Amino acid sequence: MKHIIDDDVVLSRPSEGPLAGQIAAFAKWARDQGYARQSRYRRVLLAAGFSRWLGRQAVKLRQISSEHPARYLRSRARRVQVHRGDAAALRQLVEFLRRQGVIPAEKITPRRLTPVEQAVRAFERYLRDERALADATVITYVPFVRGFLADRFGEGAVTLSHLSASAVVRFVQRQASRLHLKRAKLLTCALRSFLQYARYRGDIVLDLAAAVPTVANWSMTSIPRAIPADQVRKLLAGVSRRTAMGRRDYAILLLLARLGLRSSEVVGLELGDLDWNGGRLSIRGKGGQRTALPLPADVGAAIVAYLRHGRPRSTSRRVFLRARAPIRGFLGQSAVGSLVRHALERAGIEAPTTGAHQFRHALATQMLRHGASLAEIGEVLRHRSPETTKIYTKVDVDALRALALPWPGGVR
Repeated sequence: MKHIIDDDVVLSRPSEGPLAGQIAAFAKWARDQGYARQSRYRRVLLAAGFSRWLGRQAVKLRQISSEHPARYLRSRARRVQVHRGDAAALRQLVEFLRRQGVIPAEKITPRRLTPVEQAVRAFERYLRDERALADATVITYVPFVRGFLADRFGEGAVTLSHLSASAVVRFVQRQASRLHLKRAKLLTCALRSFLQYARYRGDIVLDLAAAVPTVANWSMTSIPRAIPADQVRKLLAGVSRRTAMGRRDYAILLLLARLGLRSSEVVGLELGDLDWNGGRLSIRGKGGQRTALPLPADVGAAIVAYLRHGRPRSTSRRVFLRARAPIRGFLGQSAVGSLVRHALERAGIEAPTTGAHQFRHALATQMLRHGASLAEIGEVLRHRSPETTKIYTKVDVDALRALALPWPGGVR
């Protein structure tokens, strides 16, 4: 006798065991997450088999732990082939049951932190709670500080009062020679921040932050690598807007090209950030700062097309969602970079880079060539320092050549 789960998945027999009453809810969750029918069937089949096995093992509902799925799969492997995604599917089931309150949250004994890790955790809380730094900055700083403290104190107690200027200088000299210039500069920034924090706490008396060596870095040594305007047009024209993913990708590429958004800003964009009546877009920039930008008509139309005819059903407030299950917002800005890279490959475009930042450079370059001032460019790109915008004075070589005075006496 056939047994139907969630009006969709058909099993050869009724569910048995302690999870019998939860399998339909799990199937509905899988459908809401956007899993294809075959994937849902596989998850329901595993859940049903897992429940029967639990029943035979006399495991009650409230006794289920994260160890049971692995034991079940070992037992299952003796009879049938275990597929690669089965372990992940059962982990999803256990997590679903915990979220529903059906099985208790597992008590995990916290790992005992080393003195170095305790000091790093305290510094991380300070950066997040008191300095309100962006997650990306915190994630960048913490490994450098962890390496510095481990180098100085090893597995022993972290006594910051024992730090000296010479120890700081030696560490930077050793590390900077192994790092790319930009990473070396980040190292020195992280150390200065940590040593200022240690002085603020009273752990050190001297201003050791002043002892951190400066990494040599000539200002504006490179020209921003911008994708040419004709390649931007070719890229946008090559995106198929007949599919849900194509509509999403087209809207994202327009946001990069027309407004010069950062990848992180695209990822963090939420439905509430769109002001349709005012024709504006609210952007969360670096340091959590919000900026209202005008929403061009073509960008707005592309977003509307995606929202109406491409965005999957989801409780997420993010504007742009993954096209594959589980349906949710992008986990990080690397997803936008991957989207750009694949779009360039499909269009057969050899761009200066494969990342999303080249569109910001392209927008700034075009603005400069159309007579915009550096202040206007900095305002559009939301630069916090005018120094950041100055690099674009190097990109318009033709315009600068026209301003050059003739050599006295002419060419000889």
